[in-house]
Amino acid sequence: MWVMIRYAAAVLHSFEIVFFRNFLGLLFLAPMLLGTPGLIQRAKLPLHLRRATSGFVATMGTFYAVANAPLADVLAINYTAPLFGTLGAVLMLGERIRARRIAALAVGFVGMLLVLRPGAVPITPGIIAAIISAITTGYSIVAMRSLVGVDDARAVAAWTFILTTLPSLAVALFVWVTPPLSVWPLLAGIGAAAAVGQLTLTRAFSLSEASAVLPLDFVRFGLVTAAGIGLFDERYDALTLAGGALILGSTIYLAVREAQLKRGGDPG
Repeated sequence: MWVMIRYAAAVLHSFEIVFFRNFLGLLFLAPMLLGTPGLIQRAKLPLHLRRATSGFVATMGTFYAVANAPLADVLAINYTAPLFGTLGAVLMLGERIRARRIAALAVGFVGMLLVLRPGAVPITPGIIAAIISAITTGYSIVAMRSLVGVDDARAVAAWTFILTTLPSLAVALFVWVTPPLSVWPLLAGIGAAAAVGQLTLTRAFSLSEASAVLPLDFVRFGLVTAAGIGLFDERYDALTLAGGALILGSTIYLAVREAQLKRGGDPG
């Protein structure tokens, strides 16, 4: 999806691409929604609004960053979302953490500093958008906790598209350009990838602990980095890749500690 966003952004503004991501993604989910009466329950709307609001800002930030910043840098920053989520749980939910999880947070943020290197690497609007996206995604992770075990994983994915399509259209109208025919396959691909990605991710987290799911995200880091180098002639130094590895490692460690906490182990 990120590769298709980058190509589509050569013709359309990233905010317009977000609208087509939401609208076409909802169309791809329509057969499932029509074939499963009662899946979407209006009584549960308030539970989904908070996540959809933060998810809307996060998607806007991610798409703008992917269109305007090096892909591996954006992904490395994107990996800090669980770190912000853990920090948000402490600040907003009053959760207690001990030394080892604090250390994991510190390592993750050191990794982000290696990627950003303030003062040595330009902090462009694309990088700022990636940081905003990571923070709001972290908040969305906190909001997601209120949905665990409350609603069907398919409904959780569908609500995201339902609640963000019209707001994203309102924003897209300010930068609207009629998409040429050549871009429609990319937009359709983005919508399909978003729908499949949301469905499979929510399903994965409903079936397995995050500690089992998150390590597989390393595949995405490799694919996105390779795409940046092979398709868009981007170049990354060792510090950027090391920072990405530190961030990913700390998020996996936090997921493992969270799983131990749920099983009644030491929550440190």
